[in-house]
Amino acid sequence: MTYFNLFSNILPTKGPTRILISDLQRNTSELHPLELYEIIVELKSHSIEDMMKNYDEASKEIVQEYLNLLLEKEYGFISKNDWDRNFPPLSHEYHEPSTINHIFIELEEIGLLNKIKSSIENLGIRHLVIYCLKPLTAKELIEIDNTFKTSVLSGIEIFSPFHKDVDLSFIQAIHQNTVRIYSLIFYNCSQPPFKAKNEFRFSLRFLKDELQLSACGKVELKYFNTNISKVLEAINHNSCLHKKIGIDKNGNIKNCPLMLESFGNIQTTSLETALNQPGFKKYWNLTKDSVEICKDCEFRYVCTDCRAYTEGSDKNKAGLDISKPLKCGYNPYTGKWKDWTKNPLKKKIFNSLKIR
Repeated sequence: MTYFNLFSNILPTKGPTRILISDLQRNTSELHPLELYEIIVELKSHSIEDMMKNYDEASKEIVQEYLNLLLEKEYGFISKNDWDRNFPPLSHEYHEPSTINHIFIELEEIGLLNKIKSSIENLGIRHLVIYCLKPLTAKELIEIDNTFKTSVLSGIEIFSPFHKDVDLSFIQAIHQNTVRIYSLIFYNCSQPPFKAKNEFRFSLRFLKDELQLSACGKVELKYFNTNISKVLEAINHNSCLHKKIGIDKNGNIKNCPLMLESFGNIQTTSLETALNQPGFKKYWNLTKDSVEICKDCEFRYVCTDCRAYTEGSDKNKAGLDISKPLKCGYNPYTGKWKDWTKNPLKKKIFNSLKIR
């Protein structure tokens, strides 16, 4: 007897019309026909020979083609007998030692960073994302980095309005005098001042459009992530809000700056105090498996969620909003994408929710 063994790093996710097979080692995902999922399930408990007995000659050829596909894609291997059944499957548990993973700040004055520096250390925050409302000088960017030079932070990502002083020498100064900044994005830039190459210790991008926080929450293929840590987090927790904290432009502390509910103001409340307020973590464990429509979607573990902008039509027994993200134009029941902005009902909901 021979058996097909699916590698433990391969995650098939079933949708209504097709399946997504994610390779958690190579960080890739591919769509395949729905019938392949049934074959994978059958192969888990049957030898290839026993499984083939259930099909007629024409169907056997199709099954063999699928088996060849699984081998060609290196999704698994064939063994004699079932000697490998003693190997444990990959654990889908998610562990993250930090109390908070990410902090997102809508920043007007960089002096705020000194105010929250101790909280960042206490909470073990790993990633700081700064959205600046006014242009930053090279000196200010270096000052931001120096504030966290010996911090527990793994890195800092900064979005800043483009201005005329941003040229090659400006960027080189940042490159030579910073250690924590790993991503620098200048928005509202009609023409990049020079061609950005991979010559700096951080990624550098120039965006033509005006960047608004209200643009956040879009569900598109280009934002999907097959990184094993992200996938395991999505399986166990909310893929957007879990272990996140934000400060909006008015200093209000929220789970996300776009959420309406505030848990204090940074001028009078510490991040630690806000974090312990009732309700702050209420969405942390709302997985895609609990969100209407998303729970049936083949992309649910590689897609990020959004609770700030939703269709707002469904709530669970705990009163949590479990409706589909508003800015998603994908219909898993047809397997087709549409531009959500051209849906008049979605547009009406968005305009009513828009807070900036």
